[in-house]
Amino acid sequence: MPRLSLTAWIFVGMAAGIALGVAAPDWAKALAPVSAIFLRLIKSIIAPLLFGTLVAGIAGAGSVTTMGRIGVKAIVYFEIVTTIALFLGLAAVNLVKPGVGMNLVASESAAAPAKAADLSSILEHTFPASIIDAMAKGEVLQIVVFCFLFGAACAAIGEKARPVAELAESVAEVMFRYTKYVMYLAPFGVGAAIAVAVGSRGVASLVYLGKLIVTTYVAQILFVVVVLGAVIAIARIPLRRFYGSVKEPFLIAFSTASSEAALPTALQNMERFGVPKHIVGFVMPTGYSFNLDGSTLYLSLASVFIAQAAGIEMTLGQQLIMMLTLMLTSKGVAGVPRAAIVILGGTAASFHLPMEGVTMLLAIDAAMDMARTSVNVLGNCLATAVVARWEGVEFMSETPVQIR
Repeated sequence: MPRLSLTAWIFVGMAAGIALGVAAPDWAKALAPVSAIFLRLIKSIIAPLLFGTLVAGIAGAGSVTTMGRIGVKAIVYFEIVTTIALFLGLAAVNLVKPGVGMNLVASESAAAPAKAADLSSILEHTFPASIIDAMAKGEVLQIVVFCFLFGAACAAIGEKARPVAELAESVAEVMFRYTKYVMYLAPFGVGAAIAVAVGSRGVASLVYLGKLIVTTYVAQILFVVVVLGAVIAIARIPLRRFYGSVKEPFLIAFSTASSEAALPTALQNMERFGVPKHIVGFVMPTGYSFNLDGSTLYLSLASVFIAQAAGIEMTLGQQLIMMLTLMLTSKGVAGVPRAAIVILGGTAASFHLPMEGVTMLLAIDAAMDMARTSVNVLGNCLATAVVARWEGVEFMSETPVQIR
């Protein structure tokens, strides 16, 4: 018999949790420790994973001056578009408010809401006094700042820092496998979390998750049509030819929920579209780490949804700081299984949002992973075309012409 995938087992766990919550609410509530154990394991991933991926990525890029004109243009484009995606997600979740009224009950360790603070204290708190203390407390933004500076120092030193960069790369690989092992427990953690939610609040709690799915898909569609559509118009990229080139990798990404599965087709099709090979070869892989439009949009939606579900009021300033944290921590983790959940868990812990909400979202993650992954691939295909146009490539003729 064919073996069930992890996603299928998560759906099985979710169905079992719903059934148990309806049939035996008291038994369902007793499963809270199972969910708590899974949450603790998720939190244990964050610090070493960020250190490994960020330091290895920055140190491996070499000196910033050697990245060249194409690299600078690509990074600028990535940051502009992902920032727009974050703000679109933030606007959607604040307009629709899909989590309001869910009454998510947090554990005592995570119940403290984020406290209001002025700008000076926020800026001061961003920089770590001790990286060990930041890792112990789960201060994600402090970890990110340290890793960026540490990685830049490794890149500046060059050959002498190669052992450190190789160590960071090894740590990243180990954490990828560690994350894979933790995710084997996801069906149990998800089933327990859903059982506790349904046993405590009834089947009505699932309506809020449905509202989040609808909000996510509508926001992703708006991003593609409005934002990416505007980019196509501004860059004067032929829409019909571009659609023909990206349709296949987009469908592969949507159906498999794997950006890696769509990469070979995306590379080949964008070269056929007329993007020079050296631009495709640099921009596309770099975009897989720095240009995750669909994932960043989803993260902004999901993080504020958890706050709404727990009844935690977050000011606009707190939400913007959280968006900055998400924008930084989402870099370099494209290869991590359930990367969005891992990043969301670290950010939720930093802002004292209940981790129980993260486990609830894992139950519907497969449905939303298809949308965000396909948008990620589409965004990276467009990025190669935009950078090529920025470099002077003309797409109007059948054979692209380099005009400068």
